[in-house]
Amino acid sequence: MSNTKVPKILITGATGQVGSKTIDFLLSNTDIEIVAAVRSPEKAAPFTEKGIATVILDFDDESTHLPALKGIDRILIVTGYTVDMLRQSKAILDSAKRAGVQHVVHLGACGRDDTTVAHWAWHQLIERYIEWAGFSYTHLRPETFMQNILSYGGKKAIENGIIHAYVEGARLSWVDVEDVAQVAALALSHPEIHAGKIYRLGYDAVTFNEMAALMTSIVGKPFRYEPLSPDVFLQNMINAGAEMAYMGCVYDHWKRYAAGTIPGADDTFDNFPEITGKQPVKLADFIKKHKAEFDY
Repeated sequence: MSNTKVPKILITGATGQVGSKTIDFLLSNTDIEIVAAVRSPEKAAPFTEKGIATVILDFDDESTHLPALKGIDRILIVTGYTVDMLRQSKAILDSAKRAGVQHVVHLGACGRDDTTVAHWAWHQLIERYIEWAGFSYTHLRPETFMQNILSYGGKKAIENGIIHAYVEGARLSWVDVEDVAQVAALALSHPEIHAGKIYRLGYDAVTFNEMAALMTSIVGKPFRYEPLSPDVFLQNMINAGAEMAYMGCVYDHWKRYAAGTIPGADDTFDNFPEITGKQPVKLADFIKKHKAEFDY
């Protein structure tokens, strides 16, 4: 019998889009052990039913950090959409260092290295902290999630063929969450290959008018884009009681998209086949995959 230790991988954000899909891609890998981080026993149940180990981890409760990280070799860090992500990331990374975690895969945000979009830059500061702390690392910088055109902020993004966004005629770079999760799973499974890499992930660049034309062609019903002022977004966030330090930054970046003042807003990349051996999802593929959800 082999005494070789199987690496344990902790997935934070396990109930979210990227975390849950990353787990799906890791399930067939018998050379690692998956551990899902959840905030309550109730949220552990779906993982337990699949035979996936769970630990209680609350980014805001530092007493949960070291117990959750015990025996963990690699970690996927996915934080939420508040300015607290800075404090939370530092705290969990400090605990991970004490616990002996070796490899960190961090889900960051869009942007070139010299970005001045605030919440994108925050993620880059976390990247630098990971490096300074001496971890082996893989940094993921996904562009705009295609899933945002299904729903955004808990609401359906397209109603009766009308697409709303806050960016005027800007061209954005897009990526399917499943493609992000594939890269995350590979980086966690094979840190010897992916250590020290920054992967920018965006594989199709279109405007919302071009998106509407694609949807019209694929779904077979008319779609059109009606841009909204970023001020509408800001008021919606205020009305919803959102954390405004973060959402104020998002408001500012919508304004900059609309004004065309974000360098590289439509950057796309050719790294996906090299990383995964597969072709990335393009927007037309995504619309076809979700045709029933876009139909009305």
